[in-house]
Amino acid sequence: MSKIYYKSPEEIELIRESSLLVSKTLAEVAKIIGPGMTTKQLNTVAETYMKDNGAIPAFLNYNGFPYALCISPNEQVVHGFPSDYVIQEGDLISVDCGVIKNNFFGDSAYTFSIGEISPERQKLVDITQECLVRAIDKAVVGSRIGDVGYAVQSLAEANGFGVVRELVGHGVGVKLHEKPEVPNYGRRGTGMKLEDGMVIAIEPMINAGTANIKFWSDGWTVTSRDNQPSAHFEHTVAIKRGKADVLSTFSFIEEVLKEKR
Repeated sequence: MSKIYYKSPEEIELIRESSLLVSKTLAEVAKIIGPGMTTKQLNTVAETYMKDNGAIPAFLNYNGFPYALCISPNEQVVHGFPSDYVIQEGDLISVDCGVIKNNFFGDSAYTFSIGEISPERQKLVDITQECLVRAIDKAVVGSRIGDVGYAVQSLAEANGFGVVRELVGHGVGVKLHEKPEVPNYGRRGTGMKLEDGMVIAIEPMINAGTANIKFWSDGWTVTSRDNQPSAHFEHTVAIKRGKADVLSTFSFIEEVLKEKR
């Protein structure tokens, strides 16, 4: 899709419905994720939940991707294959999920901290999530794409972290990936102007060390080049005047995690 697809208020509500189902699917993952589980088991639970709720897993068979979730442990940045990897105490597990419902897409990602994690990993998770919050604050009518990217880059780099350049956020809704691209870096006041009716996926991908990445031979999995951990958070966001309308939510996940403590 070479041009931007501006969504009507009715279409945004359908994207919200899809995005909230993504959020609830991630909460189902939150219920079972922990030491001893395999990432493939998480994928099975999520795929079943999406289908039981009248949705199609958006990632399954997307350009040949063979799973319903992207699950990326530790040094994997994004697009990891669910596998027989056994989750361990201290891991960071990024889970990215998308659904199609009523012909509209929702997309969100959350990085789970497994048990007690190191202070360094905790800082990475906290800063990456704060990068998302600050980027969303800039996702309003009249801002520019560069303002969103700068919000992520400035905070991440001020804390000594690497901002992945090769992978970016994107428009979403009618397709899984639409225009415009939404980089996690940029200069304020530059790039495309954000307008009412745009819906974008904002998704900081932040590495503990170098920003450089490597692509695996499977054609999908991406890891940090120095094998230090990475974190990834994502929301689907509708551009509005004054304040962005966040269509996905982490509240369902956080409620589950609170109950598990």
